[in-house]
Amino acid sequence: MKECKLLALTYDHALPNSMIRLSIVFVVLFVQQQLPAASIARVWNEQNLAAIRLDFPNPPVHARNLFHTSVAMWDAWACYDTNAIGYLHNEWATANDVATARHEAISYAAYRVLAHRYALSVNAGTSLGILATQMISLGYDPGNANTNGSSALAVGNRVAATVLDFALSDRSNENITYADPTYAPVNQPLILAHTGTTLFDLNRWQPLAFDVAFTQNGLVASEIQIFVGSHWGAVRPYTLQLQPNETIYLDPGAPPYLGGVGDADYRAGIVSAIDYSSRLDPTDGNTIDISPASRGNNTLGQNDGSGHAANPATGQPYAPQLVPHGDYGRVVAEFWADGPDSETPPGHWNKLANDVVDHPSFQRRIGGTGPVLDELEWDVKMYFALNAAVHDAAIAAWGCKRKYDYIRPISSIRYMGGVGQSSDPNGTSYHVNGLPLIPGLIELVTLETSAAGQRHLGLVPGRIAIHVWGGEPANPDTEFTGTKWIYADNWLPYQRDTFVTPAFAGYVSGHSAFSRAAAEVLTLMTGSAFFPGGIGTFHAARNEYLEFEEGPSVDVNLQWATYYDAADEAGISRIYGGIHVPVDDGPGRITGSQCGIRAWERASKYFDGSIAADAVSIDFAVDASTNCTVLWNSLPGFGYQVEGSSSLSTLTPLSNSLRGNESTNEFTHPVPGGGRFFFRVKKTAP
Repeated sequence: MKECKLLALTYDHALPNSMIRLSIVFVVLFVQQQLPAASIARVWNEQNLAAIRLDFPNPPVHARNLFHTSVAMWDAWACYDTNAIGYLHNEWATANDVATARHEAISYAAYRVLAHRYALSVNAGTSLGILATQMISLGYDPGNANTNGSSALAVGNRVAATVLDFALSDRSNENITYADPTYAPVNQPLILAHTGTTLFDLNRWQPLAFDVAFTQNGLVASEIQIFVGSHWGAVRPYTLQLQPNETIYLDPGAPPYLGGVGDADYRAGIVSAIDYSSRLDPTDGNTIDISPASRGNNTLGQNDGSGHAANPATGQPYAPQLVPHGDYGRVVAEFWADGPDSETPPGHWNKLANDVVDHPSFQRRIGGTGPVLDELEWDVKMYFALNAAVHDAAIAAWGCKRKYDYIRPISSIRYMGGVGQSSDPNGTSYHVNGLPLIPGLIELVTLETSAAGQRHLGLVPGRIAIHVWGGEPANPDTEFTGTKWIYADNWLPYQRDTFVTPAFAGYVSGHSAFSRAAAEVLTLMTGSAFFPGGIGTFHAARNEYLEFEEGPSVDVNLQWATYYDAADEAGISRIYGGIHVPVDDGPGRITGSQCGIRAWERASKYFDGSIAADAVSIDFAVDASTNCTVLWNSLPGFGYQVEGSSSLSTLTPLSNSLRGNESTNEFTHPVPGGGRFFFRVKKTAP
């Protein structure tokens, strides 16, 4: 048990921009437990990931939870630093043993946020028990919610209270378990047990209807899908701001539409999805070099790279790694699906970031230069920036998903294949919205092709067949399906048949946005796009790794030279998995890039305290009654006071300190007619 006694309590007003922090000085009299080898921030990040794995896999919700837990840890750490500024909570706390005080404050801050959030988990009892046990193992009382006084536990509890209070109004609908009563799909469900589908709107998302449905981590799901996170584009972001005439952040513009603008691109995307599915047979004799010598180094948003000439850490070329294409496609589809242990894409990139730090050659230098940071300082900064980026990526991507409400490949392929072929207007089964015929991939079944010994044996003439992965085998542990000719309107993506496709619209890809956002932060924070040692790897053991069916048929080592290469593979994996078409992927990467770069730029200013010196830009709007509304860019954690006068030399306060919750704050004040009136907005104490 840890005991602390108060020695002094002071207030320091001599801070930039009038920031006032409570300054606390205390001494630790007795410490029973030893600090763990891993930083305490790493301990709580791992607990966050463990809680995600037990919960319903809702990517934007878990991005928010990761971000707010990271904010709590950063703000608690910053309380004991003379330069750093907390994102939401600011007070100064000092201690004779700062390391021990930080350990305790961070633990209480992180525990309180996690316990609050995962009380909503489908496995709340298990997760809350694990979290409480972690606190007890550290020597802390999880039941001590005291926020008064100078102890480190009180500091941590105050930080958590600030974070949770701030989040109550962020429009996530946490109070109704993140539900969105405003959304309803325009299309009736696609009944998976039936052939084909019908669509009211050919380009809009269609929920799936299962006999039995499970999430990718084995939890029972709704038999008729409900759009997960349909309101998430309205959640309060970290850096994102709407531009004039924008309704969503970082709007990439409309995707291509079947029968409308971009019809040819739409059809090409569907053909691409079918083509990727056709590559999932490890016995077809096709091999691919998956080493960085041949893959990666793409232009942002494209797949135009041809690999890297050499490993910058060794100066030597990367060794080729030829594997069956069907093994590679299946491994990446499963590896990137929700992370190796279903921690969802935001959590997966936290795990990858932890793996980077654990590499024996890694040095904790911001931007690759300057002093080596201790484990805790690096971790709180990394988690804050990384999870700010994926939080914004979730908001931007899900805003796009809601606005465009775009169709998934399973609905497109089943619909187009069901209505016919679009290549020969004079041929059998022609329909303007049908699939284009491509020999060896998409074909019209005829009497000749369905005869004994022919490729379409057993299929009915006049229907459209595609050569693709044939669906989940009866015994996935010992069997694999490979590719075969099936009816297009019966197609399933490479997923478990109790999951099939995520319960939200396709455009843009969340995987692509999350992954590129994280890759940008890791690149900027480490000072290099390359993994430590010039290569990152994941080993998929022969006939052990895959879960959807037996495989891979050989050992497969996924390899990435750079964080960008890994992020691009995450995007491509969803096309192999039949979840997305290419048009979902590229714009998602571009969206994620902007989120990641902006998040890092903003976070670095909190690290050195320069965020306090950022200018406050203001604008005005005057109504007919000569009331002037002052608008300014604001930041959470800061207060703002509006001053005004008819003379620049005598500006006086017009408002109390107004907390900056949103990206823009406003204050209205009447101004006298017939003269000039001056306004100024100053940062103050929160």
